[in-house]
Amino acid sequence: MDTTTSGTPTIQYHNIPDQPITAIVVAAPLPSFQRQQRHCFGDSVPGEFPLSASPSIVLHVLTACNLDPQDLAKLEATCSFFRKPANFAPDFNLSLSELAALDMCQKRAIFKPISTEQRQDLKQRCGGSWKLVLRFLLAGEACCRREKTQAIAGPGHSIAVTSKGVVYSFGSNSSGQLGNGTTEEYWQPRPIRALQGIRIIQAAAGAGRTMLISDSGQVYAFGKDSFGETDFGIQGSKTVMTPKLVESLKNIFVVQATIGNFFTAVLSREGRVYTFSWGSDSKLCHQTDPNDVEPYPVLGALEHIPVVQIAAGYCYLLCLACQPSGMSVYSVGCGLGGKLGHGSRTDEKYPRLIEQFQMLNLQPRVVAAGAWHAAVVGQDGRVCTWGWGRYGCLGHGNEECESVPKVVEALSDVKAVHVATGDYTTFVVSDNGDVYSFGCGESASLGHNPGDDEEDEHANVLIPELVTLLKQINERIVQISLTNSIYWNAHTFALTESGKLYAFGAGDKGQLGVELVGNQTERGKPERVNIDLS
Repeated sequence: MDTTTSGTPTIQYHNIPDQPITAIVVAAPLPSFQRQQRHCFGDSVPGEFPLSASPSIVLHVLTACNLDPQDLAKLEATCSFFRKPANFAPDFNLSLSELAALDMCQKRAIFKPISTEQRQDLKQRCGGSWKLVLRFLLAGEACCRREKTQAIAGPGHSIAVTSKGVVYSFGSNSSGQLGNGTTEEYWQPRPIRALQGIRIIQAAAGAGRTMLISDSGQVYAFGKDSFGETDFGIQGSKTVMTPKLVESLKNIFVVQATIGNFFTAVLSREGRVYTFSWGSDSKLCHQTDPNDVEPYPVLGALEHIPVVQIAAGYCYLLCLACQPSGMSVYSVGCGLGGKLGHGSRTDEKYPRLIEQFQMLNLQPRVVAAGAWHAAVVGQDGRVCTWGWGRYGCLGHGNEECESVPKVVEALSDVKAVHVATGDYTTFVVSDNGDVYSFGCGESASLGHNPGDDEEDEHANVLIPELVTLLKQINERIVQISLTNSIYWNAHTFALTESGKLYAFGAGDKGQLGVELVGNQTERGKPERVNIDLS
């Protein structure tokens, strides 16, 4: 993770080019620790500085300032003081930069319960540096709303999680996917009382089923009792109407789950990916029966690379990986339409690196897998889309397919921080909270042109268009969630920074959190859901 130093003590910080933090390698054994002598500003030795006599103060400053791992690496490359053993517990051989990174890791809730042995395993998996572990943890926080408020617009039903980990559900409930012990659908958000005393940090919703993850890494599922092929009735004849612990995952500390049509995938705390079902013909690295309820690790290229986010489409899986050289995206599954991003339409049984991001000089930050198309937000705010382009869901001004990621030029003046994809629909959130949408306008789920002209309200949008109605809310939007299923009319959630939730689109099952009157089946204008997620 460290850049090899030249050994020349006169190198200045501002002359060092920006580069991956992984390049730093200690060229020779470090000398034993010796307390530095205090220097005045006028006679400091080049490469040293006055506070070198008080390393504990420096360590406190580094930790308190929450420096980025890249900045910690640059300190080591700039000044030999930051490369020397600091002679502090818990590891006297660690440098100040490494200790600062470790301290910042220990502040994170996901890291605190990890045992010493598990921490060392994670360190080696990330590349042998606490700075790289910190980058892995920070990347996970940036791309997923773990341990934060969130709303999930599932197929016909909705799930909302408060900042305190309380879960509300509403909408369709034919399989018990609302988790309240009945199959009765209702439009008013209600807390899932069976979860009292359990803090939920992440949720996933599929056709007729829901999965919730607790802060202790346990997974609860309810609705159709299956992990794949939920829409075809091959599985799921049995329903579970209250949250049930997934026993096969009890020995895996899970931090995220995602539900495709043929399979379910989960992500462990250490960055390992596991999948259920759809193992026939080894479609997802393993050969299993469709009814198998055991998780199988995703093998191949990702066996030794930590993953920070997973996203499931209809029949494929995307994995955002944290490598020493930077962030990357791998895909596996069905390649029809070019949605795996490799320049072809062939299937991949094992995860394969999407190389186009290197060609674009783009560091992926967030991935989103729609039913048939995918999207990525880069660290620089650029948005890339690829896959089936029907209804203009790729935002390139046409309906053509793209078999490799392509930058959405219409968003060149927008710095994106979040992207969400559904069934031929895409939403992008900018750093100032503006929201753009494009693609299929069916069920008024894009949030454009509500009013008397029904044709305009349902029009497809081929180029990203600002959702002005959300801008009128005068609050920063931090998350968009939309239905990702080809069998349900879509609805959309917009979550504000203060925890207010707005909904629009299809609402015939109560999934908008309001009761539509008369013959209404949808609503084009975003309206506040009566629930406080703060």
